[in-house]
Amino acid sequence: MTELAAKPPVRRSLPQGAARRAVGRNLTAYGFLCGALICFAFFSWYPMVREVILSFQENNFVDPPRWVGFDNFRSVIGDPAFRSAWINTAAFSGLALIVGYAVPFVLAVVLNELRHARAYLRFVVYLPVMLPPAVGVLLFKWFYDPGAGLFNQILNVFGLGPLSWLDSSSTALISLVLVSTWMNLGTGTLIYLAALQSIAGELYESAELDGAGLFRRVWHVTIPQTKLILLVMLLLQVVATMQVFIEPYLLTGGGPENATVTVAYLMYQYAFNFGDFGGGGALGLMLMVVLMVFSAIYLRVSRDNEGGR
Repeated sequence: MTELAAKPPVRRSLPQGAARRAVGRNLTAYGFLCGALICFAFFSWYPMVREVILSFQENNFVDPPRWVGFDNFRSVIGDPAFRSAWINTAAFSGLALIVGYAVPFVLAVVLNELRHARAYLRFVVYLPVMLPPAVGVLLFKWFYDPGAGLFNQILNVFGLGPLSWLDSSSTALISLVLVSTWMNLGTGTLIYLAALQSIAGELYESAELDGAGLFRRVWHVTIPQTKLILLVMLLLQVVATMQVFIEPYLLTGGGPENATVTVAYLMYQYAFNFGDFGGGGALGLMLMVVLMVFSAIYLRVSRDNEGGR
C-alpha cells in the first residue's frame, strides 16, 4: 500500500490534434475579446480622456492648443445660459421620471394581466424603439405643428383652441418630454414585463384568495417583488435623460428664450456654433462628473443585490 501511495500521479497529455484545437479556440476567443476592447477604447475611453484634456485647453483644431487651466470653466459658468441649461436638464429629468418612469410600468402591469393578443401588443409598444430617433422626433414635429398638426386637430374636435406646443416657454419642455417618453417607452415596458413574469404565481393566487383586487395586488405583491429593478431603472433613466440632446436640437433649437437649452445642447453650441471646443469640453466634463455619481450609485445597488443572493 505504501509503495502504491508513493507513486507519482500519472499526467495525461492531450493528443497533439486536440491541443491544437484547444489553442485555436482560445486564440479565437481572445481575438474577439481584443477586437471588442479596441473598439470600446477607441470610441469610449479615448473620447473621455480627450474631453478631459480639451477642457483645460484653448483649442480650435487649427492653431496649436494652449493650456489655460480653469479659464474654460470660469467662462462657461459665467455664461447666462449655463444656469438655464442645468435647470432645464434637471426639469427635463424630473418630468421624464414623472411621465416616462410610471407609464412603462403601468403598461407592463396591464400587459401582464392580459390573456389574449399579448405578443401583438408587445410588438406595438416596442415599435417606436425600432424607429431611428431622428425619424421619431421629426414625426412629432409635424404633430406639434401649430397649424395642421395632429395634436391641434384633435383639440379642434373638442372645441379647444390650438396650442403653440414648441413656441411657448410653458409647453416646450413638456413637449420634449412627451417625445422622449414615446420613443423609449417600449424598452422600459419590456424590461418591467420580464420582471413581472418572473414573480411566482402563487403570490398572486394567495392575494386573490385574500380578496385583493388589482391595485392591492400591485401594491402588496408586484412593487415589493420588483423594487430592485424599479430602482435600477430609476437610476438608468436619470443618467439617460440628463444627456438629452436630439429633441431640443431638432425641435426647438434651445428656444423659446432658452426654455429648452440643455447641458448637452449647450455643449454642442460651444463646440460647433461658437468654435469654443475648450468650453464645450468643460461643460462635458461637468456633466460626466454628475453622471458618474449616478453610475456609482447604480453599481453599488447592483453589487448589494448580488451580494444578498
